Amino acid sequence: MIKDYYFVICSTMKLNESLIRTVLDFPKPGIQFKDITPLLKDPDGIKQCLHAMMPDPDTKVDIVVGIESRGFILGPLMAQSLNCGFVPVRKKGKLPHQTLEASYDLEYGSATIEIHRDAIQPGDRVLLHDDVLATGGTAVAAIKLVEALGGRVVCCSFIIELTELKARPLIETYPIKVAYQF
Repeated sequence: MIKDYYFVICSTMKLNESLIRTVLDFPKPGIQFKDITPLLKDPDGIKQCLHAMMPDPDTKVDIVVGIESRGFILGPLMAQSLNCGFVPVRKKGKLPHQTLEASYDLEYGSATIEIHRDAIQPGDRVLLHDDVLATGGTAVAAIKLVEALGGRVVCCSFIIELTELKARPLIETYPIKVAYQF
C-alpha cells in the first residue's frame, strides 16, 4: 500500500531541472558539463530521479552495473531498492582482480573500461546505470562487457541524456530510463 502510494506521488511530480547545473567550458573549452551536485544535495530531487530511472515494475534485475565514477553514486541505491547486487565498471587499471576490458570514444577523447571477470554470471539480468548518456560510447562498451560475461541487459538508466548528441539509437534495443533530457 505505501509502495503504491509512493509510486503515485512520484509519478505525478515534475523533475526539477534547476537541480542540474550547466558549467561552461569544463573540462575543456566548448563542453557544457552537466553538474549533478545540486541534485545530490536535494533529498526529494534524488527520490524523484531514482524513481524516473527505475525499470518497469515487472522487469526482474539481478545486478545493477554502475559505470565509473558517477554511476557509483545512485547505482547502489538502485540496487538496494531492487534488492539485488551492485557491480562497478571502472577505468582501466582500477580493479584489483582479473578483468575484461572494452575501449570506446568519448565526446572529448577516448577511454577503456573494465569489469571483473567473475562479476556477472551467465543469465544475470542487468540494469546498466550511468550519470550521462552523451555519445553512447561508454554505454555501448559496458553493454559489450556485460554480454561478453553472459549477462543480459534488461534496462539502461541515466540521470541525464544529452539529446543533441543522438546516442539513443546506439542502445535503443534495450529499454532506456532517463530522469533529465537536455
